[in-house]
Amino acid sequence: MNAMGVRMTVDQVLALAPDEASRSAGSKLGTAGPWSGTGSGDGAVWGLCQGSGSAPYRTVVDTTGPAYLCSCPSRRSPCKHVLGLLLLQASDGTAVEDATVPEWAGTWLAARRGRPESTSRETRAGAAPEGPADPEAARRRAERRAARITSGAQELEQRLADLLRGGLAAAEQPGYGLWEETAARMVDAQAPGLAGRVRELASIPGSGPGWPVRLLEECALTHLLDRAWLTADRLPAPFATTVRTRVGLTAPADGTPVRDHWLVLAQYDAADARLTTRRIWLHGTTSGRTALLLSFGAAGRAPRLALPVGAVLDGEVMPYAGSGRLRAEPGEQFVPVAAPAAPPPGGPVGEALDAYGRALHEDPWLDSWPVTLSEVVPARAEYGWQLADADGREALPLTPTAQSRPGLWRLVALSGGAPVTVFGECGHRGFTPLAAWSPEAPGETVPLI
Repeated sequence: MNAMGVRMTVDQVLALAPDEASRSAGSKLGTAGPWSGTGSGDGAVWGLCQGSGSAPYRTVVDTTGPAYLCSCPSRRSPCKHVLGLLLLQASDGTAVEDATVPEWAGTWLAARRGRPESTSRETRAGAAPEGPADPEAARRRAERRAARITSGAQELEQRLADLLRGGLAAAEQPGYGLWEETAARMVDAQAPGLAGRVRELASIPGSGPGWPVRLLEECALTHLLDRAWLTADRLPAPFATTVRTRVGLTAPADGTPVRDHWLVLAQYDAADARLTTRRIWLHGTTSGRTALLLSFGAAGRAPRLALPVGAVLDGEVMPYAGSGRLRAEPGEQFVPVAAPAAPPPGGPVGEALDAYGRALHEDPWLDSWPVTLSEVVPARAEYGWQLADADGREALPLTPTAQSRPGLWRLVALSGGAPVTVFGECGHRGFTPLAAWSPEAPGETVPLI
């Protein structure tokens, strides 16, 4: 038991793993054999793990972050030694006993907790840097970047007009190269959001039957974003902020801080050749607020921020500007607490669709919106799996990605044909389940991803 009186469960520890290989390797280290000098106290867990070298690896976890330090050369975070140490503590109550923090661990803990700016760098990849010393220089740089984005948006408008003038049927003929050239020009214009949409357009002609309809829809959304940027000075302030964010400008975390007990609903990574993005969904048990934490890692590196699914953490988040205001920046510490972890209040399928519709009104470029479905049953339909209201009134199809994940079978097994509560992301492609709760164990969050 750590100083906060809360110990992670095995499932919560495994949910921290950045990938399946780390999860497997960490599980092998979750026994007492390779460990010595283990202990817990002052909101931390530490130990020495014998590896292939002569000196053991020094591993320490600050459970109030959480944050990790290990002397191994792994680029993954948390590494297998961190996972093994936490698994050892979770599975064997006597293996990691209360003790005095050793000097090597105490030095790191004191430095981490004594310098908030250091804590931010270690635990929150992707956080905004401190403001520049010269506001006037910053203003000029912002104006120059805005001018470059405007030039890029005008060029993209011409590209879309040429595409529609030549007919969508001809979109396959130029191949991916022309689109990539356009995307590269958007990057040069410092508009990464527009570049991402261009790359999405490039992938549609080879995406299977019905691609012209999908291409036309995405062209319309891209055109809408272009026009919104070019007329941003005439838009309502929250919507203008959303447009700037969608184009690729960074919005500040400038909302009123929200202190709450946060239930960690889900955590998953999405990676491309350049970046790994970790999405962590939280539910405020008192405020009822849903918050999205984003953490980033360079290609090949896992993001540093990781929270155990199903844990309840006492902490503060700072909302970002924008229409939806879902994204938030975590405060300095999230402290585990022993509190009930009931699921967020939910509703039927119709209410989820209405919520997504309202969100689209504020941000037309949303791919999905977080919702909780209550009293729904997973069922197999002619076109695939769906979640249906227990009374059979409405149903929501699962996204193709969700239907290919092992989490689907975990959801089916949890339900056993009976109604369950499911949290996930509702979008135009369907519903992606991320966590579920059964009526028999409403305090146990079952991760589905």
